[in-house]
Amino acid sequence: MTEYQQPVRGPFTEKLRLIRFRMRKESFQLADEVRIIPRGLVMFVIVLFVVAQLVAFTVNWYGIGNNGDSYWPEYSQTYGAIVVAAAVTGIGLPVACLLFLIGYVNRDARRRGMNSALWTLLVIILLPGTLFAGFIIYFLVREPLPYNCTECGSTVNARFNYCPNCKCNLRPACSQCRREVGDSDHYCPHCGQALSAS
Repeated sequence: MTEYQQPVRGPFTEKLRLIRFRMRKESFQLADEVRIIPRGLVMFVIVLFVVAQLVAFTVNWYGIGNNGDSYWPEYSQTYGAIVVAAAVTGIGLPVACLLFLIGYVNRDARRRGMNSALWTLLVIILLPGTLFAGFIIYFLVREPLPYNCTECGSTVNARFNYCPNCKCNLRPACSQCRREVGDSDHYCPHCGQALSAS
């Protein structure tokens, strides 16, 4: 009876597998992720929203571009102003979310040690034709977050196997297949080797 062989993976597939394995150790809190959106961008979006509301209200109230008539003549001036505010809000919310996502990608790429300018540019370039393709690509291939070494406490890139400060083994590996194993594993999940013996 032949022994079952693991499928051979390419280097790109193996890198994605390793990234997903290491990202499982990250703790995700929505409030923490929202906080990395630049405050300047949040203020810019709020100011832009207020200006858009004022311009739309003024255009509708004075009938600018419509011979002095309201754009919604079937409504009174007050209800027309409410309709205009609702329309601007309906258009403004998706635009604001899109701008916040771009700001998030910029800051998140920087804190993960990736090229933030390149990823922001890629997301913006892919935005008109494919809308969310740039964001999907980013979230699939982004690097895991750096973390602190268990021995010396210095910040270490998540791709490193050994701490450059104290040479601590950050990624225990199986002695037989050389693949990464968990800290609490007793047997290698890839080849079955007993890790206590290695």
